[in-house]
Amino acid sequence: MRILLAADTFPPDVNGAANFADRLARGLAARGHDVHVLCPAESATPGTAADGVLTVHRVKSRRTPFHPTFRFSTPRQAARVAGPLLDRLRPDVVHVQSHFPVGRSVVWAAIERAVPVIATNHFMPENLLGFVPAPPRVRSWAAAAAWRDLVRVYHQATVVTAPTPRAVDLLADQGFLGNARAISCGIDLAHYATRRTVGGTGITVLFVGRLDREKNVGELLRAVAAVPAARAEIVGDGSCRKALTDEAERLGVTGRVRFRGFVGDDDLLQAYRDADVFCMPGTAELQSLATMEAMAAGLPVVAADAMALPHLVRSGVTGFLYPPGDVEQLAAALRWLAGNGITRAVMGRAGRQAVARHDLAGTLDAFEDVYREAARLPAARPLLAS
Repeated sequence: MRILLAADTFPPDVNGAANFADRLARGLAARGHDVHVLCPAESATPGTAADGVLTVHRVKSRRTPFHPTFRFSTPRQAARVAGPLLDRLRPDVVHVQSHFPVGRSVVWAAIERAVPVIATNHFMPENLLGFVPAPPRVRSWAAAAAWRDLVRVYHQATVVTAPTPRAVDLLADQGFLGNARAISCGIDLAHYATRRTVGGTGITVLFVGRLDREKNVGELLRAVAAVPAARAEIVGDGSCRKALTDEAERLGVTGRVRFRGFVGDDDLLQAYRDADVFCMPGTAELQSLATMEAMAAGLPVVAADAMALPHLVRSGVTGFLYPPGDVEQLAAALRWLAGNGITRAVMGRAGRQAVARHDLAGTLDAFEDVYREAARLPAARPLLAS
């Protein structure tokens, strides 16, 4: 098939939606599909580049005043490119990753040309509005307006996907009544698999993700302060990094907390290998790729009992869930794990087994089936007789 993915964030952006779009595009291309990506340019200059796997078409973009690195294309800029690109490529399907300017422009252009539209939702207002300096009432109004806008755009799609059943329910809660399905974002399980050894007392607790408001990393710092046997490795960067480093100093844990910023893949894999426990205190996770990576690496997970995280973490089996904001319970879970190395290993093995259903191969199979169904193309794999 010829597939056009439309994404308002794509590498070198570092976030879950960008990582998913890149992994999906490259996985589909590796299966022989002709994959094109339309996304904002890395600078003010647009252009098209092919790397032997993908062809990436960059729309003119500008910086946002609320984030140091994120760039966006205006509706007019995206619309100028979307229609002519579809006329030139004549894709079998388009797959949009958002209802923002690039995604919505491709939706409208595809509808005009009778090209089937698949849409995936990665949107949570907390992931975006946390950057906007506005009172809570204004942010609440903006979140409701953004949801209404998403529903209006996504109702044009043939099929809408979200990464978990909870994320599908969230769409319904916001008024989306169309064809919605849960398809995991998927990870390459073998890439993160590693051998672990059971240590003694004391633990290294790993967090991987953006250092932004909705990730609640300050809760982890306060829990570490209450557990002398714990130290934390913080991988990632974001708008709250300065505030978090200041908080670590105020708590007196700078000797037990290391802020590593963004790291390359090799260093990230090593961080998973060196850690004893993974912590995800975020409350706006539609799936949490970092949590799945940690489980694939055999780490027990301590996570906030919010959004999609309970779909991954079974308390007492693959780790522990704690009420969001309850630092005492988070600290209690870390304290207990610090003294129970054998249980950490058992939970880590259970996590590896639980996350196996999220292997990327299954995700690619599922999206290929959705594309063929939407485009009314024959199935690639023969059906087995019952």
